[in-house]
Amino acid sequence: MKGILLAGGHGSRLYPITLGTSKQLLPVYDKPLIYYPLSVLMLAGIREVQIISTPDDLGSFQRLLGDGSALGMFLSYAIQDRPRGLAESFLIAADHIGNESVALVLGDNIFHGPGFARLLQSKVRDVQGCVLFGYPVSDPERYGIGEVDDQGTLVSLVEKPERPRSNLAVTGLYLYDNDIVDIAKNLKPSARGELEITDVNQVYLERGRAELVSLGRGFVWLDAGTHDALTEAGQYVQILEHRQGVRIACIEEIAWRMGFIDREACLKLGGRLAASPYGQYVLDVATAE
Repeated sequence: MKGILLAGGHGSRLYPITLGTSKQLLPVYDKPLIYYPLSVLMLAGIREVQIISTPDDLGSFQRLLGDGSALGMFLSYAIQDRPRGLAESFLIAADHIGNESVALVLGDNIFHGPGFARLLQSKVRDVQGCVLFGYPVSDPERYGIGEVDDQGTLVSLVEKPERPRSNLAVTGLYLYDNDIVDIAKNLKPSARGELEITDVNQVYLERGRAELVSLGRGFVWLDAGTHDALTEAGQYVQILEHRQGVRIACIEEIAWRMGFIDREACLKLGGRLAASPYGQYVLDVATAE
C-alpha cells in the first residue's frame, strides 16, 4: 500500500499565524503537526509516502523530512498549486499509487488510541473498496456523517446533515483499493469547483464496497485546523506525554519499532536532536532495550 499525506491549502482558519508558514509546520507541543499524520501511515506499515503541498511550502517539508531514507522510508513530493478538493490528490499522485492500494491522511489530523497500530495494520492488509474511520462527535451537523445499520454496515454518507441520523463523523483517514484513480478521474467538480472526497466515498458506497470503522471509547481524533483546536491538541499531547513518559507520534521511535531502521540509525537520529528533550527521548528509547 502507498501513502498520501495531503498538506496543502492556505490554513486560512489559522490566520495570521499561517501567513508565513504552513499550518502543518506549526508545533503541536513538541513536534511539527505533520509528524502526527505521518506517524499514522508509518504505524500502518506504509513506507512509500507522497507529500502533497503548495509551491511555497513544499521546500520546507523537504528540508524537514528529506527523502525519508533516515527513517527507512521513501518520501516523494508533489505540488497542488491551489485547493481543488481532497480527491484531486489521487490524480496528482496517480503515478505514485501505480497499481497498488492507497491510504490518504489529512495533514492536520491527529489520531491516538490503544491498539491503533494493530487496527490500521489489519485494515490495510487487503483493502477491497474503501475503508473509512468514524469518530463519535457531539455536533454531527458540522461534519460528514456516516450512518450504519444494526449489523454495522455503512448505509449512508451525508455532508453536514441538518438532521443527523448518526453521530459518527468521517475522519481524515481513508483507505482505498486501486479503483480510486479511475473514480477520481470521472468525478465532476462540486458547486464550489472542487473534487469532493465525499463523492468518491459515495461511489464506493453505491457499489456496496464501503466500510466505516468506528473509533470508539479510548480513541482520540483531533482536527488541528483552528486556533482553539491547535491549542487543545498541544495540551492533550503535553499532558499525556508527561503522565505516561512516552512521546506520541515520535517518528524516529516508530521507524525503529516498526523495523524500518536499526538501533544504530535510531541513535544517530536521536543524536542529531540531542539538545532537546525530544532528542533525549529518542536516545533513551534506542538504548533502553
